[in-house]
Amino acid sequence: MSKILIVEDEAEIAELEKDYLELSGFEVEIENDGEKGLKKALSEDFDLYILDLMLPGADGFEICTKIRDKKDVPILMVSAKKDDIDKIRGLGLGADDYITKPFSPSELVARVKAHLSRYERIAGRDVEKNDIIEIRGLKIDKTARRVWVNEEEKMLTTKEFDLLTFLAEHPNHVFTKEELFSRIWEMELVGDIATVTVHIKKIREKIETNKAKPQYIETIWGVGYRFKV
Repeated sequence: MSKILIVEDEAEIAELEKDYLELSGFEVEIENDGEKGLKKALSEDFDLYILDLMLPGADGFEICTKIRDKKDVPILMVSAKKDDIDKIRGLGLGADDYITKPFSPSELVARVKAHLSRYERIAGRDVEKNDIIEIRGLKIDKTARRVWVNEEEKMLTTKEFDLLTFLAEHPNHVFTKEELFSRIWEMELVGDIATVTVHIKKIREKIETNKAKPQYIETIWGVGYRFKV
């Protein structure tokens, strides 16, 4: 259930807004003083704020600014002032919407639902999980292109990262040096195949605890390499 804070000094308006929002399934709290509203807004978690512009203590502009400095949630400003300058100022301070009194409670509810839905969609995109491979203390974040061994980050070059990731994505599969060169460098092998050997050596230096007995990339003599699981 989404939680909403209304900061409104006109008690009748605040209660009417609260009633309609609660009928729509929201949890609502009210503060009639600007200073108290600001304190509650910053000390507690809410999913959306409805701020009157003219308030005793601290006005809606100040509250909006301080909320936006700390939190990324929808802020709706409400005022009887119809001047465009106030709308521009409020939106410029980080408010998501500006509603002019008088307005119908159903309009307020519709706007609240629209802004909450928009923020939920944005948040959903932001928290998409990275594509991660984890094997025995080795963590490869394919999305961020970062590698950790036992929670210690290791810095790999572009080709080292690509080679390690490719092998880890195909565990227990033995690849020849020629195959690895073709897959990672995307070209036919020309000349010395030492390129692959050197990169494997560098990767082992960074991720293997005991390079003499590697636990991740195994050499298959006379054939190539495989990633052990």
